[in-house]
Amino acid sequence: MSSVHNKLIILTAPSGSGKTSITRFLINKYPQLSFSISATSRSPRAGEKNGVDYYFMSVEEFRKKIDEKGFIEWEIVYEGKYYGTLKSELERIWNEGKVPMLDIDVQGAVHVQQKFAGDCLSIFVEPPSVEELKRRLSSRGSETPESLATRINKASYELSFNHHFTKTILNDDLDKACAETEQVIKEFLGW
Repeated sequence: MSSVHNKLIILTAPSGSGKTSITRFLINKYPQLSFSISATSRSPRAGEKNGVDYYFMSVEEFRKKIDEKGFIEWEIVYEGKYYGTLKSELERIWNEGKVPMLDIDVQGAVHVQQKFAGDCLSIFVEPPSVEELKRRLSSRGSETPESLATRINKASYELSFNHHFTKTILNDDLDKACAETEQVIKEFLGW
């Protein structure tokens, strides 16, 4: 196995495209990969745990971390909610001898891959269509008509960025998308 120190993998996509499902599949299969826990100023959803799903922070705490240059990237993603990747989180994973897997939004992914050119694999997970994306998001049951419309509008915009990434994986079949992503990652890491 080749050295993976300071390498990282980004999975990015519009919300509802399946990037989190693919990330979970890979992390469960490969103990050498580790989920990079993002920070957010939004409130936890039912069942979410601080330090597992996200590092939940107040807006004030988040802004303080920005001022301290504690993030690799950060964005105001939806409705004034901050999301970001902590430098300390990547260091924690690298110190464990593992490869961080970042499951982040498209704008954040563009910034991270610019900072880690050469040591970064960026994968864009594409939904079969905007209509299918809308169906997936609606089935979550966590969206209001307004938030659903916001996410769909943002997704339409984000789809135009797919050519900015190392690889695009179409997720019209989750098992197939997982297998394709796994192959790309194995090639990148020399496994």
